Amino acid sequence: MAIRGSLKEASLPDVLQLLSMGKKTGCLSVTHRSNFGSIYFDKGKISYAGIVNRRDRLGDILMKSGVITQAQLEEGIAAQAHERDKRLGEILVDRRIITRDELHRQIRLQIEEAVFFLFTWTQGTFNFEADIRPDEQDFLVSINPESLLLEGARRVDEWSLIEKKIPGFDVVFEVDRKRLADSGVALTAEQEAVVPLIDGRRDVAALVDETGMVEFEVGKALYGLVTAGFLHRVGKTTKAAEVGATDARVEEHRNLGVAFYKAGMLEESVREFRRVLDLRATDLQSRFYLGLVHVRQGKYAEAVTDYQEVASTRLAKPAVFHNLALALEQLGRMDEARQALDEAVKRGGGQDPRILMGLGVLHLRAGNAVAADAALMEARPLFTTRAPIAAWFHFAALAAALGGHLDKAISLLTEGTQTHPHSATLFNNLAVALEAKGRADEAKAAAESGLHEDAGLPQLHKNLGDLHYRVGQLDEALESFQRAVKFNERLGPDAWRKLGNIRLKRNEKDEAIRCWETALALDPTDARLQANLETVRAQS
Repeated sequence: MAIRGSLKEASLPDVLQLLSMGKKTGCLSVTHRSNFGSIYFDKGKISYAGIVNRRDRLGDILMKSGVITQAQLEEGIAAQAHERDKRLGEILVDRRIITRDELHRQIRLQIEEAVFFLFTWTQGTFNFEADIRPDEQDFLVSINPESLLLEGARRVDEWSLIEKKIPGFDVVFEVDRKRLADSGVALTAEQEAVVPLIDGRRDVAALVDETGMVEFEVGKALYGLVTAGFLHRVGKTTKAAEVGATDARVEEHRNLGVAFYKAGMLEESVREFRRVLDLRATDLQSRFYLGLVHVRQGKYAEAVTDYQEVASTRLAKPAVFHNLALALEQLGRMDEARQALDEAVKRGGGQDPRILMGLGVLHLRAGNAVAADAALMEARPLFTTRAPIAAWFHFAALAAALGGHLDKAISLLTEGTQTHPHSATLFNNLAVALEAKGRADEAKAAAESGLHEDAGLPQLHKNLGDLHYRVGQLDEALESFQRAVKFNERLGPDAWRKLGNIRLKRNEKDEAIRCWETALALDPTDARLQANLETVRAQS
């Protein structure tokens, strides 16, 4: 289930309540100007939340809570420079600076603060995609969204007031220090932390970063100081010219592009990667991701251009050539695809199961089932930490079947449906294989299991119709074939031919003629059907 909309039409709290009540699992992406945030759900509970390009404040939260010292934070950050694959929290736990329970408490606070900040976005768009989960290295929690709504509503109300005095994070203030000193006013702890940093040059975003406080706390502190007349606006920070764009600017757009890509917001992703390339034409990481987007959009020629540019560099990795091969394959350029995969192997990709699987697929397309089977079987043990992906089972079973080993194909597909119980395609293939083996009841059960997972897959309805048709269950066959062609009118002439046969047996000649005419439009070479059609027309 995908849900899209505008925050002007539906507030974020309303969307959260909808997802919570529906016990949904997936990712809710929220955009506001150049900002991007995401909230992950697991059966209606919030499991993770984050905002792109918002500094990870876990260390600041831990310090502010008195859990760690400045020296311990610096120690953890220094260690992270040598262990880039680890999050700061994991490093602090490994070094026994904090306990795992304490880390989880603080991460929960961090996630809640991210959600509260997203509540303040009243403009922009939201997009929910089901069954998308956080990265494996993220610490997950389980938060009932309703428990955040009251505090979120309070902050939204206060933020609407704060924005009247602080309209953006690029605003720069200066302090009337004499007036502040003469007033004798007692400042809050947050104001005490902010005031020394206000120098007429730092903007609000810089104050947020340097204090380690969340945006709401800094905004509230500044609002009080402005209202009391202790602060005055002196302008806004200027943006660097695109020609001299800083690394931070490039990274910002790149991070947004990656986030949009992961959320399935492809046009927005392209926009951000284009901005990176406008700023820095040699940014190969953005060019690589742009290729990924083009593949998902079906723009394979553009993807080939993207990957060829990255592949032209001396240090291009095997993944570049693997993706180039996939795009070339879609364009029917098989020899070039094979060359790309061979290059991927030369560059160290020989232990990558996806690359070997790609070689197997190319062998299948060339009609060499034996070579395909060998490549796919070689790939299997390389899926070291998990079972093979669903696509592997699909192609491995196809290679076995084409090689005359139908029992092996059934065994692979049975294992595949057990490993990937939500793959309707694998159930469909299993049904076909079982039917070919004469195991009609099992084939029917497999097809019905596939339809339970995806009732909109036309081929499953077609295959189930064939099973009913063969045993004379014409009413059931009619229903299945009708559903098949409803989802795909151009599924193939056989479905329309059998629909026509069933209609004729029910003495529905006009409908039979219509179905056969559609079948002939798809396959004009069917002389037998043409003769049947002429006979029925003559009798009408």
